[in-house]
Formats: sequence, C-alpha cells, structure tokens
Amino acid sequence: MTTTAAPTIAPYPAADVAAAVARGLANANDRPRPAADSARTPQKYAALARNFRDSAWEHLEKDDLPQASNKAWGLVAETVKDISAQHGGIIHSHRAIMEVVSELARLATSYGDAATARRITGVFQIARDLHANFYENELTDVIVLGGLMECEELSELIYHRFGVAV
Repeated sequence: MTTTAAPTIAPYPAADVAAAVARGLANANDRPRPAADSARTPQKYAALARNFRDSAWEHLEKDDLPQASNKAWGLVAETVKDISAQHGGIIHSHRAIMEVVSELARLATSYGDAATARRITGVFQIARDLHANFYENELTDVIVLGGLMECEELSELIYHRFGVAV
C-alpha cells in the first residue's frame, strides 16, 4: 500500500496577502501614522520576533512563567506585524493584530486551506491566553511550555504562507 504525503501549500500570492492585511487594518480602523511609521520596518519586526522567541525560552528556563508567556505572545504579535509591514501595512494596536490574523485565516480558507485557517485562529487564541497570563500568573509550566511551542510553530507557518519570498 502506497501512501502520499499531504501536499505542501506554497505561499499565498503577495497581492492577496496585501489585500487581507489592508482589510484587517481597515476593520480595526488602524490608520497610517506617517511620523511614527517610517521606523516600523519588516526587518525591525522580524528581529523583535526572534528576540521575543529567545527571551521566552530564557524566562521559561528560569521558571518565570509570566514573562515567558508574554514573550511567546510577543513572538506571534511581532510576526504578524512583520507580515503586515512586508505587505505595506503598519499595525498600531492589539485590535489590528487580531483583525489581520482573522483576515489571514479568511484568505487561507478562500484557498481551500481550512487546516491553516484553523491553526492560525486556534494558536492565536493560545497566544492571547499566554499574554493574559503575564497579568494573571495562573498557567502551569507545562501549559506555558506547550503554548510557547505552538507559538513558535505558528510563527513559522505564518512566515511560510504569507511572507514575501526573499
């Protein structure tokens, strides 16, 4: 019996991702701020995402669960900001992050990629729960570890599906 691997889905067309980002920003009523936006580059957001990822692991090793949780959220948030900036949109609020994530999930669904859409929305909710844990400090080390691993995978998925190829 021969089995076939699931097809690898290539990145979505840049024009479609840019339109999804624009819809998300419009839904959040997030308007450009020219004076502040010039410093908000994809490179800056990518570096911040990497820093948050590394810092999350460092805090987890020190058993600082609130900080590890918040850094995992930061990884996802900065990844979404990076993708948005790659496609001409600058995010200024948590609401805009959520709206752009929703539009990216809708885009995946429109291409028949329901698995990616579910993964994006499901893990984004995990990231939001981790962000809340920064304030509440109620999640266990096992839950924070699992959430951080999910956030890392989501970041990679978002870059692969929606990022601009370099």
